[in-house]
Amino acid sequence: MERTTLRRRALAAGTATVAVGALALAGLTGVASADPADSAAAPVSADSLSPGLLAAMERDLGLDADDARSRIANEYRAAAVAAGLEKSLGADFAGARVSGAKATLTVSTTDASQAARITGAGAKAEVVAHSLDRLEGVMDALDKSALRKAPKDVPVWYVDVEANRVVVNAASTAAGTAFLKAAGADSALVTVARSAEKPRTFADLRGGDAYYMNGSGRCSIGFSVKRGTQNGFATAGHCGRVGTTTNGFNQQAQGTFQGSTFPGRDYAWVATNANWTPRPTVNGYGRGDVTVAGSTASVVGASVCRSGSTTGWHCGTIQQLNTSVTYPEGTISGVTRTSVCAEPGDSGGSYISGNQAQGVTSGGSGNCSSGGTTYFQPLNPLLQAYGLTLVTSGTPTDPPTTPPTDPPTDPPGGTWAAGTAYAAGATVTYGGATYRCLQAHTAQPGWTPAAVPALWQRI
Repeated sequence: MERTTLRRRALAAGTATVAVGALALAGLTGVASADPADSAAAPVSADSLSPGLLAAMERDLGLDADDARSRIANEYRAAAVAAGLEKSLGADFAGARVSGAKATLTVSTTDASQAARITGAGAKAEVVAHSLDRLEGVMDALDKSALRKAPKDVPVWYVDVEANRVVVNAASTAAGTAFLKAAGADSALVTVARSAEKPRTFADLRGGDAYYMNGSGRCSIGFSVKRGTQNGFATAGHCGRVGTTTNGFNQQAQGTFQGSTFPGRDYAWVATNANWTPRPTVNGYGRGDVTVAGSTASVVGASVCRSGSTTGWHCGTIQQLNTSVTYPEGTISGVTRTSVCAEPGDSGGSYISGNQAQGVTSGGSGNCSSGGTTYFQPLNPLLQAYGLTLVTSGTPTDPPTTPPTDPPTDPPGGTWAAGTAYAAGATVTYGGATYRCLQAHTAQPGWTPAAVPALWQRI
């Protein structure tokens, strides 16, 4: 099924180094530790989290700095354990979520005999009737129907892993039922919920740290990226089409959209000129910039914060993954639903949990005065779609200036080569050792596996 394949590819493509001890390796390999002692989350240091992010979490989530650091550490741990269990449980996996002040992880399965595996990895086990694959099969049917014709008065649908059902939000029961019928979806797995939500995109107004499209509309930069030696940034697809030119916050020439998808998905990337240097940071709006260390995806219930050019920093929680939403322009699928507010002009801006990049702002409903619901396009599928590498605190913006310590050429059997595009999870040999790729990238001279640990892990 398309949605399941995308989710698993994104899981493989997006696993990045996270400072959570042995669990980072568990997430990379897809094998959750059977010993809870091996799964203890390393504490998040005070220096690793921005004061601005901590202040926003206190304002929006009621967490002081110590509680915020503790929660984020537990959420990192949960993401790594959930990724490993999803792979090991296979078709029996039925979703994962965190809850409570301590971000306790619950993993659902359709096979009661797998409960011991889940608890052995340090999570709470829950046995349910429907696998995540089965529920996402219903989502695929709904998405395909919506791409043929956007449903009337049906703004949002998603998999609710806690309820173990697909939820369709509609203006009326009749509208939701008509959508299910048109899609031929299994109504026994669906709950139709009444909703007055009217999502729209956030692309058309002004704000703080921004970029401007064709000298008119405004959106927000998501994250710095590279494609080979070309610098750029990730953003929302509805902000521009291929060929759209951009000016930066200072109204100076900046770049051009190289790839853009909307509707269907909502992602894009802009290649920038030599005047713009990519940095592994997110604008903290006067409270200190936030450093980006990776892109490990968080689970349902995790805290998440957003930075945008209209409203600055706001925080909330992840409500559902793999959500579909209908805007006036059409339906997009695979976005994440959150309780974070946003307003026009915030589109394309950064979603981040701790120091892990999550995605770019798509659209939503409500505002930051009365509250609202906002959706973000997950970053890892975006990176994979365009062959991009996220710029992180460990990513060199240029080849290393010091000579590498490993041999300049491979011994017999070495497979790493400059100029080759590597996907996350790919393995190579170099200097007599084997390495696993941590982030998709095109290898450059000097970026050998032993010299760039941000891109390669020795195994």
